[in-house]
Amino acid sequence: MNFVKEDKMNKTLKLLIISDIFVFSGFGLISPILAIFIKDNLIGGTILTAGIASTIFLITHSLLQILFAYEFNPKDRIWMLWLGTALIALVPFGYIFSTQIYHLYFVQLIYGTGAAFAYPSWSSLFTSNLEKGKRGFQWSIYSSSVGIGTAITAVIGAWIAEKTNFRLVFILTGLLALLGLFILFRLEKKILKKV
Repeated sequence: MNFVKEDKMNKTLKLLIISDIFVFSGFGLISPILAIFIKDNLIGGTILTAGIASTIFLITHSLLQILFAYEFNPKDRIWMLWLGTALIALVPFGYIFSTQIYHLYFVQLIYGTGAAFAYPSWSSLFTSNLEKGKRGFQWSIYSSSVGIGTAITAVIGAWIAEKTNFRLVFILTGLLALLGLFILFRLEKKILKKV
C-alpha cells in the first residue's frame, strides 16, 4: 500500500495512517469471529451476550470521549493517544483470559475507555495536520488504507480461527495493535502546536 507519495503527505499523517492500519487491521482479524468465540467459549455466552458486549463498548466510548475531550487540554493529545492505543492493544489479550461473561464485559469497558482516549485525539491530530488543497484526498487515503487492511485481515482471522484456535487470532490482533502503538511513539511533540 505504498501509494502515499512523499510529496502528497507529511510525516505526521503517514504515521497516524500506518498506525491505524495496524490497529484496525489487527481488530479486523477478530471482527468475524468474536460473536462465535463468545457463544462457544464463555460460560453462559450467547448471541445476546455479544450484543451487550458491543453496547458496553459503544456507550463507554461515546460518553467518555466527550468527558475526556472537555476535561483535557488539546496539548494532551499525544499522551491521550498513546494511553488509549495501549488500552486498546490490551483488549485481545483480555479476551484470551476471559472465561466468564463478566470478564468479557470488563474487557469491553477497557476497550471503550481506550477508544475514548485514542479516537478523538487521533482525529484532532490528523485533522490539524491535513494539508490545504489535499484534505479530501488525504482522508480518502486513510479510509481506503484502513478499509482494505481490515477487509484482508477479516478473512485471514476467520481462516486462522477455523484451522487453529481463537487464542492465536487474539495474540496476532494484540501484536498488530502494539505495533500500531509503537509507530505512534515516533510522533513529535511539536505537532501539538497545530492542535
